[in-house]
Parts: sequence; structure tokens; C-alpha cells
Amino acid sequence: MRAELLTIGNEILIGQITNTNVVWMAQQLNLIGVNVIHMSSVADDSQAILLALDNAKSRADIVLITGGLGPTKDDITKKTLCEYFGTNLILNEDVLKDVTNFFLKRNREVTEINRKQAEVPKGCMVLRNKQGTAPGMWIEKDGVIFISMPGVPYEMQGIMTDLVLPEIKKRFKLPFIYHKTILTQGIGESILSELISDWEDNLTKMNLSLAYLPAPGMVSLRISSLGENEDALRNTIDAEVEKVKPIIEKYIYGYEEYGTEQPKMEEILGQLLSEKGLKLALAESCTGGYISHLITSVPGSSAYFNGCIVPYHNEFKNSLLKVNFAVFEQHGAVSEACVTAMVKEVQNVFNADVAIAVSGIAGPGGATADKPVGSTWIAVAYGDRVVQKYFVFGDNRQRNIQMAAMNAMNMLRKLILGVEE
Repeated sequence: MRAELLTIGNEILIGQITNTNVVWMAQQLNLIGVNVIHMSSVADDSQAILLALDNAKSRADIVLITGGLGPTKDDITKKTLCEYFGTNLILNEDVLKDVTNFFLKRNREVTEINRKQAEVPKGCMVLRNKQGTAPGMWIEKDGVIFISMPGVPYEMQGIMTDLVLPEIKKRFKLPFIYHKTILTQGIGESILSELISDWEDNLTKMNLSLAYLPAPGMVSLRISSLGENEDALRNTIDAEVEKVKPIIEKYIYGYEEYGTEQPKMEEILGQLLSEKGLKLALAESCTGGYISHLITSVPGSSAYFNGCIVPYHNEFKNSLLKVNFAVFEQHGAVSEACVTAMVKEVQNVFNADVAIAVSGIAGPGGATADKPVGSTWIAVAYGDRVVQKYFVFGDNRQRNIQMAAMNAMNMLRKLILGVEE
């Protein structure tokens, strides 16, 4: 079954809000075996909506529409649907009760505008909204199903979870779609592709597809397939993951099962620190506390995170972390000697088992002839062992900070596990 997701609303097109609805909807549909083939957004304009509905009808078996169901004059979805399906709005008594109860529970008056929320296209199947006042609507035309839902995320999700997904599963025999993602760090997309080229070629023979998903500091490999037997699909994909592991194992830091939240590097590192009973300290210069932010975003991080020093200026690298001024004069702050001194002293200051130190040129200024923007030295320590590494990330400040953080955490993870760089 092919599905299209259609979002209605000027707020999406002008970039006022992020369209998170389609991400959630696509994931939920994939999990029940519905293949999403197209996503589109249109303005609050009846002619644009009518054209979008026609285009979607030509491509998909089911069209899921969100947005434009509010009570104000700019919300025109219901009237436009009536025009498209050749029908008219009628008052639905069940929905009117829902709307009335919604406002009475909040000690608010039900106005005439609120009552209009209970009007739905004649002939549609009403999808009652437990979270708000705008009902969803299920309408069929020429063998294509159109489902219109409110754009408020938690209202849409409630209708999808309680009514839409169960109805789709009840009406149609759907295949099983399975995705598994390998999370890699420390290798670029093109080099990764060369390493696994033979393995990738074999996937197509087994009806498996591979997608490369690059992000700052990491590349994800998503393997996908569909079929009638869930266990067989899982076993096939898991077997292929085992085949590729020996080729890229030193770059793999985790896996994502589709439908579950992708594990973050800070969560994986935090779990490792907890399991080993290790305490962590950080010295962040160019990242300005960003690594600390990521570490402390994980619930329970106080069990393994002792603290951080952010010595942004050399004066404080010296006074707080005892980096000798001679280091700055001979090697500069962005140097192996500097981060080595930083990591050892911050480990000592916080009485930590493991530590990270970062110093670099985030940009856009600060570059020299031999140290371009993006130049970064990272040192990690585990007991008496220290590993240092030099990177040149690029010319985007925020991306440089993100990539420094990702690489630093993964360097420490690998040092603890004894994985060779």
C-alpha cells in the first residue's frame, strides 16, 4: 500500500514551524507495512489544496492530510474537502457533544465558532478527537482513502494511534517492513562506501536496500526490506549486519532498531561509564561546554560526571589547568602538548578516572597558515593512558563544535573498550 502525506498550512511553508508530524506519521505507517512514497506541503489556499489532492490521488492508495481544521476563517480544509468530494458540511451530534464537554470541563463558554468544529463533510467517517475539538475525517473516492486530521501533533497522534492505524490494519493485508541502522563514527561517507562496496552489492541480490545517512561527525547505514515473514526479514538483515561488522567494526558505536529512539553517543558513553563505575571530567576550550551539555542531558549522568572546566582563554588554561605558557609560545593552544596537559590536570582536579580535553579553532576567525579553521586537538585519558588526535573539520563553526564533541566522546569510548584507533 502506497501512502502520501499532505500538510496544509502557511506556517509550514514560511518556515515558522517545523513539520514534525510527517516524521512521526511516516515512521508509524512504515511499522505497519505502509510504504510512504510522497510528502508535500501546500498553502491555506483552496485551489492549491484541490490540485494537491488530485496529484496525491494519482500516486497513492491512501492520503493522510494534516492541518487547516481550526475554527477560524483561515482554516479552510473542511470546506475545500467538501468541494473536492462534491458534498456539504453537516452538524455531527457526537462531535458536538465532544466539543461541548471539552469546553465545559475547562469552565469555558461554547461559542458559535466552537460549534462549527462539529460540522463535518456529509458521508465521511468521523474520527473523534479525545485531545481537542477538531475531529478527523475518513473519506473514500475512486478507491483512494483520504484521511484528514488536525495539525496539532498530540491531537493527530491520538487519532492515528487510536483509530487510523487500527482501521488500516483491519482493512488491508499489509507486508512487514523492517529497517536496521548501523551507527558509525570516525569515517567519511565516501571511504565507508569503498570499504563495504562488495558487501553492499550483495544486498541487492537479497532484496535488501542500503541508505547512507550522514550527519555531523557520523554516518548511519540503514538496511531495509519488506516481506510477509517478520522473523525471516529480521534474521536476514541481522545476518548481513554480522557479515559487515568485521570490515567496519572499529567505526561502529551502536545500532538503531526502527521504531525505537536512535541511541545517542552521550547515552552510549554514559552507559559504559556506569557499567565500569568510572568518573568523567572535561576540559573544553573550543566546544565551550557543549560536551558537558550533551553528557548532562542524559538522566542519571550525575552518577559518572564529576565536572568540567571551560578555559576559553590561555590565561585560564594556565591558571586553572596548569598549562605552561611555554606551551603556548612553542606550540600554540591548539596543539598536542596543550590538550595533553589539559586532560591530565582536569583528571586530577576532579579526581576522575577518565577525561576529555578539547582545543581548536571553531571559526570563522582565528586561523593561521598552518592551522586552518576547524583545526582541533582532542586528548582522552583513562587512568594513566592518554590518546591524542588531530582533526581538521571544516569552516562551519557550529558543525565544528558538534563534530569535535562527537569525536571526543567516541575516542574516550574506544579507549575504555580497548578499540584501536
